Amino acid sequence: MKGITFRAWRGKHYVTLAELLVRLGSFGLDLTWRVELDEIVDPRCVEIERRSADSGMDTLTLLSLTTPFLQLIDAEVCGFAGDDLVLVLTEFDSSLWDVRAVDERVLSELRLHYPAAEDL
Repeated sequence: MKGITFRAWRGKHYVTLAELLVRLGSFGLDLTWRVELDEIVDPRCVEIERRSADSGMDTLTLLSLTTPFLQLIDAEVCGFAGDDLVLVLTEFDSSLWDVRAVDERVLSELRLHYPAAEDL
């Protein structure tokens, strides 16, 4: 898996998990997600963890739980196509996103939206 990293804060704008899910476009739509959160910062976090257990949740469910604005602290969001891990979104301390993907096109698309992104 290749990856990129970029700051979660772009001036006064915070890049949320919901924003990243939308930026994934059709690639992320059919994935199943499992989320690990180190800190519970919002009541929705409990529901995210509950739905992540066992078989995970679909993209639209995850998106509905992360909007409106939800800022995470130390989270790992793993996207699976069947049993294969194909995407990992990791947020560090609400300040940095690492994105690792098996498909380079995903990273290329994200670089368009986050031009300050650097390779991992």
